[in-house]
Amino acid sequence: MPAKRSSMRHITEILRLKHEAKLSHEKIARALGVSKGVVSKYVSLAQAKGVAWPLPGAMDEAALERLLFPAPTAPARFVEPDLPRLHHELKRKGVTLQLLWAEYVATHGEAAYRYSQFCHRYRLWQGQQRRSMRQVHHAGEKLFLDYCGPTVPVIDPATGELRQAQVFVAVLGASSYTYAEATWTQALPDWIASHQRALRYFGGTPALWVPDNLRAAVSQPCRYAPEPNATYAELARHYGAAILPARPYQPKDKAKVEVAVQVVERWILARLRHRTFHSLAALNQAIHELLESLNGRPFQRQPDSRRDLFESLDRPALKPLPLVPYEYAEWKQVKPGIDYHVEFGGRLYSVPHALVGQVLELRATATSIEVLHRGHRVAAHPRQGAGRFSTLPEHMPKSHREHRQWSPGRFMNWAKDIGVATLHVVEHQLNNRPHPEHGYRACLGLLNLARRYSRARLEAACARALAIQSPSYRSVSSILDKGLDRQPHEAHDETAAALPAHGNVRGPDYYN
Repeated sequence: MPAKRSSMRHITEILRLKHEAKLSHEKIARALGVSKGVVSKYVSLAQAKGVAWPLPGAMDEAALERLLFPAPTAPARFVEPDLPRLHHELKRKGVTLQLLWAEYVATHGEAAYRYSQFCHRYRLWQGQQRRSMRQVHHAGEKLFLDYCGPTVPVIDPATGELRQAQVFVAVLGASSYTYAEATWTQALPDWIASHQRALRYFGGTPALWVPDNLRAAVSQPCRYAPEPNATYAELARHYGAAILPARPYQPKDKAKVEVAVQVVERWILARLRHRTFHSLAALNQAIHELLESLNGRPFQRQPDSRRDLFESLDRPALKPLPLVPYEYAEWKQVKPGIDYHVEFGGRLYSVPHALVGQVLELRATATSIEVLHRGHRVAAHPRQGAGRFSTLPEHMPKSHREHRQWSPGRFMNWAKDIGVATLHVVEHQLNNRPHPEHGYRACLGLLNLARRYSRARLEAACARALAIQSPSYRSVSSILDKGLDRQPHEAHDETAAALPAHGNVRGPDYYN
């Protein structure tokens, strides 16, 4: 205001010097310390408004200001665009600002802003929104996934044991529609099962999943080419989705789920902090009730809720769920030994003998074991069965040419050089199995022990293993490891071990 009053005094003085003193514009400018252009501007402005000199008696500086500088008025003819609606429409696939402006012009005609002003007003509004809102997420495109930092205590009513439950969060990018549940761990089985329940809650799946770099999701974190866990990748293929892990140390890649996690912590977990839970099911029931309230609550500065936006944006764009549910499977890289078997869960499963020494992929479900070579299945076994070996006849070589460097005769000759006890242990490995090749691993293990211990110690250990009627590789290895081969072993004396006569000891006649 002081600057305006100063300018008004200048124009009054300019008019006086112009009309009373008859000075030129240049002299007026030097006298008042302004530019010649300012003098010309004010003189012309006064002439245009019909201001004569001397000023009318009723016209003071305020009246002169109102006459020469009327307050600007906003053009009432322009209709403001619905900026929140524009923001949500831009999340639909293929929708652009150019298209929305054309629809705006078609509705309001001459009352519509030009395209540049339309975009400018939207950008200004967008810059005032929260950081997570400023990212444009297209409908049905992305699902963000993570765990809350805080855990929830669950007390076992029978034992009083306290366990901490983890809280899984999944949020859709366009609508911020949120799913949350509690699980015991963040391990792979819980991570996979939480995804399945979340997708059933949404009723479909988006095209991209954006998890954080936790171990269950990413087996090899990398800024540029992270490698998803094999089971997680199989789950995504089953649902027709792709995994796009967030880059390490790039929080903006997962800003949507960071906000969702914060909302779940404040809106759900904070409300549950005074409640005591005695089961995971009870905790999840409480989370579900508050989750429904959260998704139905309107956003700040917007009339719509997460559920409203989900129904209008994400739900129509989600891919349908597959008809067959995903069957959880673990993957493992394996290499068959000379007995053409691979190991998983303490059992051995055969593969075609020609694949000995090759790196294969093993897929294990709750009921079956599959072995793949370059993506093709080469073996399938039931996961549970009798015995330690599962061998299919078609996997065995017709003649053991592949193993001609290792044969029962060679193992026997090697053991004979060590001693009689070692020979008996090797014979036991080869003769007490469905196929001699099943004993090759144990024989190779004994051969390896001969490199670590002296021949005399190996022979003594085998003798002790025979004496205790446990002629296995594990027993021989344990005897050597504990140094029992160097200790005297007393023979079992049946006479000394006979039970003494006693009234409380039942004799054999008792059972007849």
